Amino acid sequence: MELKKLLCLLIFFTIETLLNAELIIFHVVVLSCYILFFVLKSRPSPIYLVDYSCLRPPNFCRVPHATFIEHSQHFLDKQSINFMSKILTQSGQSEDTYLPPAFHYIPPKSDYHEVMSEVHMVLFPIFEDLLAKTKLTPHDIDVLIVNCSGFCPAPSLSSIIMNKYATKEDIKSYTISGMGCSASALAIDMAQNILKSHKNSNAIILSTEILSTGWYPGKEPSMLVINCLFRMGAAGILISNKKEAKDTAKYKLIKTLRTQRAYDDKGYFSAFREEDSDGFTGVTLKRDLLQAAGETLRSNITLLGSQILPFTEKIWYGVSILRKKLVDKKSTVDIYVPNFKSVIHHFCLPASGKPVIKEIGKGLKLGESDMEPALMTLHRFGNQSSSSLWYELAYLEAKERVKKGDKVWMLGMESGPKCTSLILECIRTIHGAQRGPWADTIDRYPLKM
Repeated sequence: MELKKLLCLLIFFTIETLLNAELIIFHVVVLSCYILFFVLKSRPSPIYLVDYSCLRPPNFCRVPHATFIEHSQHFLDKQSINFMSKILTQSGQSEDTYLPPAFHYIPPKSDYHEVMSEVHMVLFPIFEDLLAKTKLTPHDIDVLIVNCSGFCPAPSLSSIIMNKYATKEDIKSYTISGMGCSASALAIDMAQNILKSHKNSNAIILSTEILSTGWYPGKEPSMLVINCLFRMGAAGILISNKKEAKDTAKYKLIKTLRTQRAYDDKGYFSAFREEDSDGFTGVTLKRDLLQAAGETLRSNITLLGSQILPFTEKIWYGVSILRKKLVDKKSTVDIYVPNFKSVIHHFCLPASGKPVIKEIGKGLKLGESDMEPALMTLHRFGNQSSSSLWYELAYLEAKERVKKGDKVWMLGMESGPKCTSLILECIRTIHGAQRGPWADTIDRYPLKM
């Protein structure tokens, strides 16, 4: 609409100027002022990541490997137990990860009461902690987004939060389900788009995975993997486009980018919820998963690199592709991998498993210190699905590595397959006094893995 007004004004000025040449200077001044006003008005307000909170599960939820295997022996066959024991040993997880109370029963419970108890246990504390950190009340929240892949109750998870804390009636609320491990990054992208049309607003994202509904009691090895990998976790994030948010915020949101390959059947079915031959529901992880994830990641990285990398890196990348296609078609020389470390200082990678982290790090030519936040988060807390990225950022802050001006790349990947990138810029040096979930363990890390 503003563009149409500008074009009409331009045509009007042109016609009038042709009729009266003496008004040229006046019209130029007026037109310049209008264009300046139009440009300033159309510039989007900066989006700030004010603060975030990560759940520290209660100690009674801790499940050492031996306890996990001992409990499982009561209702799974020996072959399944041996398989899960092998997965746990190779997973990169420590003995200090957590599972919800429902999994501490023999056999695990998955009734609605247990599931709702887990919802309250993980979402209420992080919401309250985030409000306390940012000195906000529930009535200060304009947008609420809750993401959880495997549990979608009625009323929705966002409605549960609004009912518990009596938020204002015109709050814009959303619940995202089925979006996997990058759902929190996706929710940030979603919140950013909402704030573009809602000025002077606060948005809270609550990110978790409710595990009580996800236990697989069958015998299919490709489905048993999920029992061993996912652990308790949740994060709450506040983003805002209010001017005063700049004074208290930790980061500014620089860029978001989402890519997907759901159109590709091979990738689509690489991680799929279905029933086995005995009628038990679980998530099948196929051998194509890593390849599908790699292809999805490659497209995301290519697009992101074209937008944030320096010109010299783009040139080297372009030249290597041309050489591969036109000159050395049969050559074993790899295409040049751009140096993302020339613009990115810290990396938060998917904590899906040790092999995945190592493979992504290898593909991006990252060093051990770059992969450290993901590997240490996996070791200490396990794979917490969409909230893992925020435990990794908390690790960097607890180690006092994030300085003013540093850029952080948060990379989330999920079934579908889909990939979401967030680029954050630190606007004030983060001091280690705020160690969050790492408060009593950060001095043990890093470990050699």
